[in-house]
Amino acid sequence: MKRKHKADLVILFATLGLMALGLIVIYAIGPMRANVLNSTYGANYDSNYFFWGQLRSVGLALLAFFAAFKWIPYKYIKKFAKPIMIIALVLSGLLWLLSLVGASLVKCELGECRWFELGGFSFQPAEFLKLALVIYLADFLARKKEEGKIGDPREFWLPLLVVCGISLFLVVIAQGDLGTGVALIAIILGMLLVSGVPAKQYLIMLTIIIVGAVGAVAFSGHRMERVDAWLTTLTGGESSDSTYHVDNAMLAIGVGGLFGVGIGNSVQATGYLPESINDSVFAVMGETFGFVGLFLVIAVFAVLLMRMLKVAEHTSGDEERLLIIGIFSWTLAQVVVNIMAMTSLVPVTGITLPLLSYGGTSMIFIAFALGLVLQLSCYTSREVNTKNENISSRRGQRGSHYASRRRSS
Repeated sequence: MKRKHKADLVILFATLGLMALGLIVIYAIGPMRANVLNSTYGANYDSNYFFWGQLRSVGLALLAFFAAFKWIPYKYIKKFAKPIMIIALVLSGLLWLLSLVGASLVKCELGECRWFELGGFSFQPAEFLKLALVIYLADFLARKKEEGKIGDPREFWLPLLVVCGISLFLVVIAQGDLGTGVALIAIILGMLLVSGVPAKQYLIMLTIIIVGAVGAVAFSGHRMERVDAWLTTLTGGESSDSTYHVDNAMLAIGVGGLFGVGIGNSVQATGYLPESINDSVFAVMGETFGFVGLFLVIAVFAVLLMRMLKVAEHTSGDEERLLIIGIFSWTLAQVVVNIMAMTSLVPVTGITLPLLSYGGTSMIFIAFALGLVLQLSCYTSREVNTKNENISSRRGQRGSHYASRRRSS
């Protein structure tokens, strides 16, 4: 039985707390990043450029978060699951085609074209694709489960493989973005796991994805370099240019010690650690706040993820439960892979830390997704305690009988 109640305040405060912490970190290291770009590339960034950019991103993310939480009911969103997915795929495909002809609307960095840029504003379609895939799969899997067609080769697997295959191609192959590909794979596997797909078919799907991922790495020179760098670091080999990123990430965390060097005192953020405000923000936080700070950050993410699972557990609808599991898988993948990459447990993959890394598109869409979880946390299912109801009924009957006896006397 559904009942409406207050939202899960733990999810609310964890989300807001992570956004605030990210803003503080970017405020501290943003000027250093600006100096590096100015001195290295002859740019002319103001010292507070990245802080104002992050502040704008946080403002838009808060708007998206509360829009999903308060203003846009999920029942309306799920009606447009297919159009949302089509728009996301079209935008990603258009980005790829425009990048091939060198259109000015496309922004490229380090040889990869992943953004639309217009009037100083950039937009990354792959981040929208994550959200669209979660919404689409929640609707698709719930409908197929209701129709009893989960696992059907034609009605289930064919459309599923087409949509997922195109999504992964446009991100991993066309855009060269394996980090986002990891998040998409986590979404697909996480939602399939709870959809009721037969175990044998799920294992086959898992095998296909693993083989595809290995192939995407093996046939890419720069990805193989990252794997070689990871193996070198893992086995204690000699440092080289290829191990530079992870070496400096580990150095930053080590220098931070127990309590860190303090806000504004990071050395690695002055130009030694690549992508200090994006993919490497976890390592910079280790240097700034130390082991204790990193432990608290991981604890907040852990609490957020566990509360999401709790909401999924107490949500009665299949579609709503699948949606939450998709957002949980998305968030978990990015947190785990980013942290493991910065601690040399997996190769560096170029994936942001949710709500903490610099970047507007990523923060806006993950905030919107978490807002949907918070909206659904207002509705849970509960079993009616018939025993208590029967006791209350008997008490009411006894009360009525006693009252009638008094009136008759």
